[in-house]
Amino acid sequence: MTRPRRRRRSLALLAAATSLALTGAATGPAFAEPAPDAPEQVRNGDFSDGTSPWFTYGAGPIGVSDGRGCATVPGGLANPWDAGIGQEGIPLVAGGEYTLGFDASATPGTAIKAVLQLGSAPYTSYFAVDATAGTTPGRIERTFTAPADDARAQLIFQVGGSTDEQTVCLDNVSLRGGEPAEPYEPDTGPRVRVNQVGYLPSGPKNATVVTEATEPFAWQLKSAAGTVVASGQSTPRGVDAASGQNVQTIDFSSYRTAGTGYTLVADGETSHPFDISGDIYDQLRSDALQFFYIQRSGIAIDGDLVGAAYARPAGHLDVAPNKGDTNVPCQAGVCDYSLDVRGGWYDAGDHGKYVVNGGIATYQLLNTFERTKTAASAGGGTALGDSTLRVPERGNGTPDILDEARWELEFLLRMQVPAGKPFAGMAHHKIHDVNWTGLPLAPEDDPERRELHAPSTAATLNLAATAAQCARLFAPYDAAFATRCGTAARTAYTAAKANPTKYAPASDSTGGGAYDDTNVTDEFYWAAAELYLTTGEPAYLTDLTASPHHTADVFGARGFGWQGVAALGRLDLATVPSGLPAAEKTRIRASVTVAADAYLTELRAQAYGLPMPGDADSYFWGGNGNLINNAVVLATAYDLTGEATYRDGAVQAMDYVFGRNALNMSYVTGYGEQAAKNQHSRIFGNQLDPELPNPPAGSLAGGPNAALQDPFAAQLLAGCKPMFCFVDDINSYSTNEVAINWNSALTWIASFLADQGDGAIAPHGACRVDYVDYGLWHGGEGFTAQVTIRNTGTTAIDGWTARFAFTGDQKVREAWTAKVTQSGATVTAKNESYNARITPGETVTFGFNARTAGGANPAPGLFTLNGAACS
Repeated sequence: MTRPRRRRRSLALLAAATSLALTGAATGPAFAEPAPDAPEQVRNGDFSDGTSPWFTYGAGPIGVSDGRGCATVPGGLANPWDAGIGQEGIPLVAGGEYTLGFDASATPGTAIKAVLQLGSAPYTSYFAVDATAGTTPGRIERTFTAPADDARAQLIFQVGGSTDEQTVCLDNVSLRGGEPAEPYEPDTGPRVRVNQVGYLPSGPKNATVVTEATEPFAWQLKSAAGTVVASGQSTPRGVDAASGQNVQTIDFSSYRTAGTGYTLVADGETSHPFDISGDIYDQLRSDALQFFYIQRSGIAIDGDLVGAAYARPAGHLDVAPNKGDTNVPCQAGVCDYSLDVRGGWYDAGDHGKYVVNGGIATYQLLNTFERTKTAASAGGGTALGDSTLRVPERGNGTPDILDEARWELEFLLRMQVPAGKPFAGMAHHKIHDVNWTGLPLAPEDDPERRELHAPSTAATLNLAATAAQCARLFAPYDAAFATRCGTAARTAYTAAKANPTKYAPASDSTGGGAYDDTNVTDEFYWAAAELYLTTGEPAYLTDLTASPHHTADVFGARGFGWQGVAALGRLDLATVPSGLPAAEKTRIRASVTVAADAYLTELRAQAYGLPMPGDADSYFWGGNGNLINNAVVLATAYDLTGEATYRDGAVQAMDYVFGRNALNMSYVTGYGEQAAKNQHSRIFGNQLDPELPNPPAGSLAGGPNAALQDPFAAQLLAGCKPMFCFVDDINSYSTNEVAINWNSALTWIASFLADQGDGAIAPHGACRVDYVDYGLWHGGEGFTAQVTIRNTGTTAIDGWTARFAFTGDQKVREAWTAKVTQSGATVTAKNESYNARITPGETVTFGFNARTAGGANPAPGLFTLNGAACS
């Protein structure tokens, strides 16, 4: 998730645009005079509301001094366009008459140029004014006629090129003229709002109708042929607070016949078409994960895998014009070394890489895989195994989802401070460009110098937590990498405890998001939990149980994200097998179901079915990711209990994401009749350059943001009701960006949804398993265990196959009274001829010896018999 920030345009493109300007007082179309009542097009031109939406590039941040907007510009810049102060989203109307005016001063004094220009390539100049700014503010006013229509022009004050450092100040910046902006009216399509992807045959099926009616009305479900297949009456819900709409809801869950092209007809409106099917989410599982490969840094993206439109050379590997990531120095004063920090994923719409956001995204991919070891509906992970994804590592014997997570893990490990250096073992907070770059910009074309930013406690604990996960999950596939991860995790945790309050500053936001966080108690809890689950060591158990988060409610009403990660530790403690006492496990698991119960209560109260409150505070930057994380909690409660109400809540929560919302908009590219496709991204810039692609299918938009934290949204959506505070435009980075932590949430829930098949709740098997570990042998190199299976049903079992998964590196060496094989962490035991039949009430037992290099060795969390889960 990208924090609030200001964008700048590519210096090279700015140079190309402004090099066309003629010298003189003003360049552009002939002078004209706007009407006396012409509207003002510049926002906050007098800086009375602070500095938003103004931004700088090549200069220090803009601040308010004596009521003026001022910035420090370094001396020695070669060109005027090497530094600037600007504002985006300026509307121009072709033939419109405008007056541009501003007060400017500079100490000790410099030439400046005000340029109105196209806000994207080729950055054509519409009008320019040259001026000399001295120590006393002077007023400049010029009139002109706009030569073109442009709703998103830039006003840039070019302030570079002086030999001396300058303090440049602006005030009373004004652009009067043109026509008043037309009120923005989103195209919301039919008033019947449905999940445009579809519904599971045996799952919940709900819709919302925007209407003036206050009494129930009839609805009809129609097949693709137009046949009415179900009907009923709506339920009035009154005015929905988040949208301001009077609405009614429809529940057609009782209809369970699979098919395509269904529509719902109500109140004279027909919904977008949708399917009813058990496989509607299968492709989404793949596509949501595919996003990460296309976001990779430091590797060429193979069009044969993902489509020619997404093929590109490797970015940031020191190939001109890149300055590269293989030998990156620190910011001035931070360190005296450079690091090879290639690889990883580009965080969001920019080319930055941030450890704290990479941490939660990596966790969710790893946890998506780890869930396959413990969730009865996960099918043992076959859908996430090797050669299931379109990644270059397919076919290497490792599950593809782990291969994808490893690409980021390798980057996170490279961000660790080397031994012998100050803060050794900690992790640098982030690495990104020195200055903001413009839209669009392919990674391989980024000309900016890259910098490492100071280590932080939060980043260090993210490394500790994810590396600990890595150590146990990669152990069956790559023991050396797992060991490397485990060592890094321990080192990072120790370094964080030695430096518990080294925080990333909020002010460090030039060229990249700050990702600041001054409360890291949650990160300590999460890291201690992961290290305990991996190692089983008492020291980590002591730390996690001493944390205030261990007994606190860590599941907030508005979900969890990168800045609040205690929920990650709690979810893993609830699901990953461990040596915790039974009573403690019960308490921890109950905390998940209590949170899920609260989300269900909220979901039922919301006319659009969201497990989040309906106030403006619930619609924030990246809120779609947090909402999905609440669905993750509901899904986890189902995995823990098998209770259908939790599964149905998770499924229904996703209706909002796929179109059951006020905008009738699916927030996932390629999914739904009306879906977001212009997310803010430098890579996927089709809206600005038709030769570039839209984001790939499976890309999640951040979603409505009532704070309107970018100038485009602020101008277009002022006064919006929270659920309407979204626009599918590349310029709206605060509502419509892509980000790895949002797509990781989508990945987790997409995998869960795909696992549900047609939505029928699979009954538990008529069996019970007792697992006994008889202890270590060969000086701790291995252990002996026995599994007893009891038939708790009323009919005999003729032939059986039992499966379970280890948590780490355990490997069966030999077994008795069953044919035992192992693939990765998964053990499969099949009956011998003499013990194939288990009559009701009887048991069968098999045992094995296994090797292990150490670490936690709890009893497996899930046993299945002939595919059904045993108690």
